[in-house]
Amino acid sequence: MVHLRIVAPSDRSEKALELLSAHGSVSNVIFLKDAARSPDGDVILCDVAREDASVILGDLRELEIPRFGSISLEYIDTQISEAAERAEKFAPGAPSDAVIWEDVEARTSENVELSGNFVAFMVLAVLIATAGIFLDSPILIIGAMVVGPEFGPLAGLCVALVEKRGNLALRSLKALVVGFPVAITAGFLVSVAIKELGLAPDDFSLDGREFTEFITHPDFFSFFVAFLAGCAGVLSLTSTKSGALIGVLISVTTIPAAAGIGLAAAYGDGDEWRGAIAQLSVNLTMIVLAGVGTLFIQRLLYRRRRIEHLSDPAREKAGLPVGRSTRSDRRAEG
Repeated sequence: MVHLRIVAPSDRSEKALELLSAHGSVSNVIFLKDAARSPDGDVILCDVAREDASVILGDLRELEIPRFGSISLEYIDTQISEAAERAEKFAPGAPSDAVIWEDVEARTSENVELSGNFVAFMVLAVLIATAGIFLDSPILIIGAMVVGPEFGPLAGLCVALVEKRGNLALRSLKALVVGFPVAITAGFLVSVAIKELGLAPDDFSLDGREFTEFITHPDFFSFFVAFLAGCAGVLSLTSTKSGALIGVLISVTTIPAAAGIGLAAAYGDGDEWRGAIAQLSVNLTMIVLAGVGTLFIQRLLYRRRRIEHLSDPAREKAGLPVGRSTRSDRRAEG
């Protein structure tokens, strides 16, 4: 279940109250008259089945609640309520399969910002991976993959492409276009320093790495794993299963490939340098393609659900047209 807190002026709150009270997937509706200040208005609290959260939020947007007030959303971890159970049964589908698009948009928007912390984590991740290549240590490579923050902007780019949001796409690309070159440059400079100071392991060779050679030698499995990781990453994002995202980060070779580019450049090895660039390009491309494809399918399923919901009698009680949407941007229908 998802808990909503709605603040709206009385002329809007009355319609929202009618809508929420009449819909079978909504329970525990509480109305607080004139309880809100700044902006002044009424407060409505309710619980919505996760499967219907986005379609209900779409109706509230048609009532222009965000324009005159606000809608806050939070997940309910535990709830003991027969009314809530009936609401979940009313909403078709499984809660774990439901996508709350407003939540996806909010979380991706937060994770695509080009900030000092983002660049710092990119640099630190690449430096850890650089040490991993020097030591031929898969443990350090895995650690670098987990530290790397690059999946946030990649996921944001996928969402932006599916929902045709130019501003989000530009912010995501800006983070990637700045973050990777800065991190690669840092890796190059550190690699040069390690080489010139004689700190590299005595037996280090770019050609003789048993455990990390894959970083600069992309093959079929580079495409295959990156594609699967892109699908899994988007599913973890839309289903809020953060545990799966850790596995995604460990599966892709973006950060290690970036480290390979800098290290190979420091040693003047053109073949390894080109191989690392190819590995990075393959991973970035396949993650985005897989992510866009996964989101597109999920969006189509939501669009069908939303269109079916437009015929719900609860909309008529709220003064909304039945069978069509009043939203000018039409994003509610996909």
